[in-house]
Amino acid sequence: METYARELYREIGRLGSEFEFVGLASKEGYQLDRSWFPGDMIDTGISGENRFRWAIGELWSIGRIAKRHRADLLHCPALLGPARSSMPTVISMHDMLYWSQPQMMSTPAFTEPVKFMERLGARNASRMITISEVSRREIITYLGFPADRIDLIPLAGTALPMGERRPDTEHPFILATGNRRPHKNWAGLIRALPLVDEAIRPRVVITGSHGEDPLRAVVDEVGMHDWVELRSWLSSEELGHLYETATALAMPSFHDGFSLPALEAMMAGLPVLISDIPVYREVAGDAAEYFDPHSLESIANAMTTAVSDPARMAELTDQGRERAKQFSWERVATRTLETFRTTLA
Repeated sequence: METYARELYREIGRLGSEFEFVGLASKEGYQLDRSWFPGDMIDTGISGENRFRWAIGELWSIGRIAKRHRADLLHCPALLGPARSSMPTVISMHDMLYWSQPQMMSTPAFTEPVKFMERLGARNASRMITISEVSRREIITYLGFPADRIDLIPLAGTALPMGERRPDTEHPFILATGNRRPHKNWAGLIRALPLVDEAIRPRVVITGSHGEDPLRAVVDEVGMHDWVELRSWLSSEELGHLYETATALAMPSFHDGFSLPALEAMMAGLPVLISDIPVYREVAGDAAEYFDPHSLESIANAMTTAVSDPARMAELTDQGRERAKQFSWERVATRTLETFRTTLA
C-alpha cells in the first residue's frame, strides 16, 4: 500500500490538476523521503509501527486533522478511513481477505477487530476505490457498500532496476516473492517440487520472509534443502537481479486482491506461472501459464513446462510484455482524479 500511495501521488504530481494536496504522514513516514508527494506533508504524530495504534489514528484522528487544515476531501489509501466525519471521504480498499479468507490471515482475535474497523470506515465513506472486479464484488457482499459508489481502478507495475533478461540456463530457478501468509500457498509450491523430474528440476527461490521463516519446516518435510532457497525481503536492486536471471515467476495463491509481482514480471519479460483464480485472470489475461493451486501435480506440471519448453516461455515473454502495457500509473492517477471530482460534485 505504500507503493500504491507513492506511485499514485508521484504520477498525480506529474500530470498536474486543479487540486492542492496536503499529505498526512505517520511520524515514521514523515522522516522518510517525501519528494514524491505533490504538496506539503504534515507529521500527524500517529505511529505506524504498531498496526492497531495506526488504525485507531485512521479511525478517530485523521478526519479531525484533515478538518483542522480545512480540507475539502480526504483520501485514505490503505483500507481504513474515519469512523465519523462530515468531510467527503474516499477509501482505497485493495482487498477483502480478512473477510473472505479470515482463517488464512490470522486468528479471530486479530481478524475480527480488523473487520470491525473496516466496517466503521466504510459506513462513513463517500466513495471507494478498489483494484479488481473480485474485490469490488466482495466489498458489496461483505460491507454492503453501494455498487454505484465503487470505482474499479486496477493497479500498475513499477519497473525494477535491472538489465537485459539473461535467464540462468545452467542452473534454472523459479522465483517467488511475497509474505508468508497461508493464502500465498508457498507450501504448495515447495511440496510440488519433488514431483518434477530430478533431471530437469529447477531450484525455487522464495523471497519476502521476516525473521524465522515458517517455510523452513516445509522444506525439511519434503527434503528439498538443495532445491529451495528461502530469502528475506530484498532491495529493488537485488530483486531486479533475480528477475534478470530467473526462468519464471510463480504465484500459487489460493486468493488475492491483485498481483503486482506478476504484473511487474510481465513488464520485465519474465514468464509467469500462476494460479487459475479469477483475480489473476484479471491481471494476466492469456499471458500466463495457469495451474490449479490445490493440485500439487498441476503446480509441478507448470514448473516442468517452464524448464522444458523454451518456445512456450518465449511466447509468454512476448504476451506478458503486451499485457503489461494495459496497466499504467498514468491511467491510475487519471481515474483517481476523476473519482475525487465525482465525490466533490
